[in-house]
Amino acid sequence: MHRIPLLVLAGVMILTSFAAGQGKASRYLFVWAGDADGRESDFLAVVDVDPQSRSYRSVIATRPVEARGTRPHHTEYEMPAGGMLWANGFAAGRTFLFDLHDPAHPAIAQSFDARGAFSHPHSYARLANGHLLTTFQQANGEHGAHAEKGETGGLVEFDAHGRVLRSVSAATPVDPDIRPYSLAVIPALDRVVTTSSDMHLQVKSRAIQIWRLSDLKLLKTISLPPGSRGDENALTAEPRLLGDGKTVLVNTFTCGLYRVNGLASTDDASAEWIYSTPWKESEKRRFCAVPAVSGKFWIQTSGYEHAVITLDVSDPAHPREVSRLSLASDAVPHWIALEPNGNRAVITGYESLESQVLLTNFDRTTGRLTLAGDPLDFGRNEWPHGPSGKAIPHGAVFDRP
Repeated sequence: MHRIPLLVLAGVMILTSFAAGQGKASRYLFVWAGDADGRESDFLAVVDVDPQSRSYRSVIATRPVEARGTRPHHTEYEMPAGGMLWANGFAAGRTFLFDLHDPAHPAIAQSFDARGAFSHPHSYARLANGHLLTTFQQANGEHGAHAEKGETGGLVEFDAHGRVLRSVSAATPVDPDIRPYSLAVIPALDRVVTTSSDMHLQVKSRAIQIWRLSDLKLLKTISLPPGSRGDENALTAEPRLLGDGKTVLVNTFTCGLYRVNGLASTDDASAEWIYSTPWKESEKRRFCAVPAVSGKFWIQTSGYEHAVITLDVSDPAHPREVSRLSLASDAVPHWIALEPNGNRAVITGYESLESQVLLTNFDRTTGRLTLAGDPLDFGRNEWPHGPSGKAIPHGAVFDRP
């Protein structure tokens, strides 16, 4: 989290399981960053992450978005094959579509604010047809698209060029506090699972929702049951699809992990608590956030423990910790994304990590993460586009070789 009361939760599009086979290493890392003092433009940075390159670990290009204080938040969780990356500036309720076909010269294909009935986009999921399914936190109302507190938002499907194809509200009498947060698409079951966490913390939901992918019909709203602590079901965060293409796990910002059952039948759909990591209500900035999935491993950022934890979920009902990357006592990891070949991960976060980007190596056999050198420094003043001072990185993804 970056600031209260506007909670920078994490969020998101689905992260698919990475194949076990070797693949080419990524040459570039794309980092969506905000200008810390809000005086200059927010920007996308391109970092050379080829260890054989002379410019390894250097920021080789930046693309200002000509907008200040947008609060750069989520990008897509992995770089799509098409070379176009979606990202949001959450505080501004704005979406940016970056053209990264030529990484040394990043461009902006387009940007837009509210879309139809909804505002404040949060997370993105790529569909098999190349379209994008997006969660929007709020519905537009009399206070406009940038109100601090809005009504329940919904889902919007875009084509590759950002045109709206269909949209649907997530509002339900079952839970008036739903604010769509992240989503996982399950093509094999014709389903979508969404979570609910209000970025402004005006309301608090314990719900997930199940939709039919083919027509975006809301099928069921489920309130997560308490876990062993009794409080880890609040602020539903990130759903992820496991490698079998049918099993969905959902974590919460209060450090619970749940399995969604009965997705195919819907009437019998339910959620069961399967795991918890520590959480302290008094330390709201130290929460569990973005996970990643690689084969049988669930990789979980845990801000309260100042660590990134790897769980073996080969038996999804009984996760077990197999490794952890412990960070500094004032480091709060938040975002994680894996390299397409699965051999490295990038981590961003808060407190001492606020202006740093961590590169790590990932052992796909053991699940172990190890730091790959010192943090990348985003606390500098000079950037390729000129002086603009310290930056705060958030969403970060490796390029697709």
